[in-house]
Amino acid sequence: MKIVFFGTPQFAVPTLEKLLNHSEFEVLAVVTQPDKRRERGNQLTPTPVKAIAAAHNLAVWQPERVKKDTEALTKLKQLDADVFVVVAYGQILSSKILNMPKLGCINVHGSILPKYRGAAPIQWCLYNGETETGITTMLMDAGMDTGAVLQIATTPIGLLDNAQDLALILAAIGGDLLVETLLKLERKEIQPIPQDNLAATYAPLIQKQDYALDWSKSAIQLHNQIRGFYPNCTATFRNNLLKITASAPLASVGDRNLPPELQEVVHKLPDLSNVSDRPGVVVSIGKGIGAIVQTGEGLLLLREVQLAGKRPQSGWDFVNGTRLTVGEVFGVGS
Repeated sequence: MKIVFFGTPQFAVPTLEKLLNHSEFEVLAVVTQPDKRRERGNQLTPTPVKAIAAAHNLAVWQPERVKKDTEALTKLKQLDADVFVVVAYGQILSSKILNMPKLGCINVHGSILPKYRGAAPIQWCLYNGETETGITTMLMDAGMDTGAVLQIATTPIGLLDNAQDLALILAAIGGDLLVETLLKLERKEIQPIPQDNLAATYAPLIQKQDYALDWSKSAIQLHNQIRGFYPNCTATFRNNLLKITASAPLASVGDRNLPPELQEVVHKLPDLSNVSDRPGVVVSIGKGIGAIVQTGEGLLLLREVQLAGKRPQSGWDFVNGTRLTVGEVFGVGS
């Protein structure tokens, strides 16, 4: 099967590698986003997909806007590919491109469609506290993740999983599911199923304001925000911006039990069941673990933080380094 691969970030790499290592497939070329300059040194950095393609001596095209690039469109047409595979490419494909390959364009999407259509499905499913997600392969159409579903693979979400953890899990699942999908599609063993548009939810691009932590929210809401938008959520501490990169809700978790290692932490803490303070106040310090903060409902353990200009550090190192005391207050982020 002759394939053109469209993809850009690390999330797409396992799928490309699966195709390259499978005897049934021939990757003719790779289309990826243009190189970007690093913040430090201002050097152009290839996309993760480009780096893999270059290591395999594949043709790599990086049009600014693929659907407007006459040269790229001509090359794609001339390849006469059986299928285009699209994994987190980052550009919308025109109907002209979608209609080029014999078997169509197959997308590997990081959610159980029709839930979480859009650019950031992994982040928003965590933000919303989902306990299960997955990968969907679908036949692309002109809409935003609206094409007919080919196959779905699911995976549970752990309470402490963050967006980076989940992306690694889903990327691996995506590679395997895509291979299975392509083989079944070629053998006509799959019947595409139209999506139920009435059940659709959306996962838009994340905005800067989504990172701001508001301590009046519940502990579980804040925890889901921190892990969903990892590693960028912010609070203020002593009038400075502070990133909170890992947390754990110690109350109001509903029917979701804490992992065993955190159960042990909770059992070692003094009785905090009657603690009542205003949101953002440090109500206790767990020895060896970090600060425990009152929220609008329940308590939040700060497991890892990052001071401005510093590397991430454990919650306990933060307590010791700043000499944090009970009664200090964390403010709303910005």
